[in-house]
Amino acid sequence: MRKINLILVLFAFYAIAACAQEKSPFVSFEDYEKLMAEAKEHRQARLLSIEDFTELAKQENVVILDARSNTMYSSKHVKGAVNLNFSDFTQETLAEIIPSFDTKILIYCNNNFIDDIEYFPTKISMPKIDIKGGGDKGITLALNIPTYLNLYGYGYKNVYELNEILSVNDTRIEFEGTSVE
Repeated sequence: MRKINLILVLFAFYAIAACAQEKSPFVSFEDYEKLMAEAKEHRQARLLSIEDFTELAKQENVVILDARSNTMYSSKHVKGAVNLNFSDFTQETLAEIIPSFDTKILIYCNNNFIDDIEYFPTKISMPKIDIKGGGDKGITLALNIPTYLNLYGYGYKNVYELNEILSVNDTRIEFEGTSVE
């Protein structure tokens, strides 16, 4: 009986260890890297100047998507934009806002605007400065890239991205929201 119990304990331990080694079917860095490489190439031809962005925004069947938080969106966003917080992206929630994969989608993020840190705070990770002068330059963590990547991964290939840094006072772009006069 002791031998059987020992065998069962060893088997259970082995089974638990084996389960811990398996990857989640819902989290795959390899799939992410593959998608990222494909989307990176696709994105290169879809980076827009402000002039092209505003011209496309006037067309039929175009959605300007703001993936920031609802709080930031409600306060100030590009005029005509719709909001879906990036953390709420699913196949179903995207289909509610953008039912057709043929729809042109225009995206922008905080890093496109330089002089409104309250509503468009820059997404950058700055390392601590080493007294001896060493250190990194920092890493930009723009929301544009994961937004583009996720839209592409969900099947939306008609995505275009604002590729300029602008002042919120630039007259070529309009804003609306509770903080806009």
